[in-house]
Amino acid sequence: MNLTGGIVMYAILWFLTLFIVVAIGQRSQQDAGYIVPGTHAGAPADLNLKRKVLWTTLIAAVIWAVIAWVIFSGMITRADVANFDRMFD
Repeated sequence: MNLTGGIVMYAILWFLTLFIVVAIGQRSQQDAGYIVPGTHAGAPADLNLKRKVLWTTLIAAVIWAVIAWVIFSGMITRADVANFDRMFD
């Protein structure tokens, strides 16, 4: 894995993790009991984006580190990936 591949992998993991973290513990305006005029009742009441971005960054960094360790340790090589379909014959 080169530098560009590492950055791209981290960016993909970060956004996938963000989509999961944003939904955790989310309350709608209807659940909170106050609906802002002009918005949908299912809209988030309090997004708290700064905290969720921090958690997303930490979780994505841990996942990235595990994947990078697997790649650099040689547990999975390019030959393993190329021959992956032959494992199920």
